[in-house]
Amino acid sequence: MSTDPAPRWRRLEPDERKEQIFICAVQLFSQRPYSDVSTSDIAADAGVARGLINHYFGTKRELYLAVIKRALTVPRLAVTILPEGPIELRADVAIDWFLDMVKSQEKMWLAAIAPEGIGRDLEVERILEEADTESANRVLEAVGLSPDSAHGSELNALVRAFGGMVKAAGREWLVRGALSRQQVHVLLSKSLVTLVAEVFPQIQEDDPRP
Repeated sequence: MSTDPAPRWRRLEPDERKEQIFICAVQLFSQRPYSDVSTSDIAADAGVARGLINHYFGTKRELYLAVIKRALTVPRLAVTILPEGPIELRADVAIDWFLDMVKSQEKMWLAAIAPEGIGRDLEVERILEEADTESANRVLEAVGLSPDSAHGSELNALVRAFGGMVKAAGREWLVRGALSRQQVHVLLSKSLVTLVAEVFPQIQEDDPRP
């Protein structure tokens, strides 16, 4: 049996290399303003040629937009890990997972909810809208509702409105320190339960369509 030490590096597959570059970009954009980060900086941190960043992501702006979208989009994994049980339990676990995620990438999440340095144009608005819509669909799935149901668009809009409060509460916690994590957890979990148990049914009952 060989006692030689394991090699310190290995050749990465394209998807692994792309993810490595992405993670390095997240770290740098979290630490510095957008204007202070160059593709050369990202390439140096990732240990790749700058041209590889252009190959996988295009421009620095396109890479930053991809970082923003992932930071604001709730992944399907967040739905699959939820326990079976009443909405109160599922909301409690979902909000706890969300706050863990936000805290783990605090600077990037705060930058993503109010991107600066790249301008707010139609493309930026589209990215933010897509992230909000996808995340709202994950929330609907988490509470057992289909985004493709007859009322899916209205329910998605209600969750997006709830998402505005989520972002505001996050800033009160992480930026202003006016709320503790536990207070934000109570606010969001109770609000989500109310939204699902009381508001959703009323919206569906009041539907004026034949």
